[in-house]
Amino acid sequence: MKYIVAGHEAVTATEFVELALGTPLELWLGVEDESEMERAARLDAARDILADNPDLYDTVSRLAVETIEAYAPELFNVVALPQAKVRKSPRRAVAA
Repeated sequence: MKYIVAGHEAVTATEFVELALGTPLELWLGVEDESEMERAARLDAARDILADNPDLYDTVSRLAVETIEAYAPELFNVVALPQAKVRKSPRRAVAA
């Protein structure tokens, strides 16, 4: 199956996400062994991109939800856990 985003063919899942976002994943996730200077530059670039496109956060959130719904819907199966009973300690009488 071919995935075409904005006129470009995505061959891998990573390429699909990068084309959908318009940025490389490494910009948001970082890379192994990046220096403090590289990290600061990456975060600065990310802040600039978010400032230029304030709707990007919502777009990414929607894309993540749609992807989970399509490929791993069981992640949305939330089960309430039984709550632990809280034991109250007996109050001690205060001497006057």
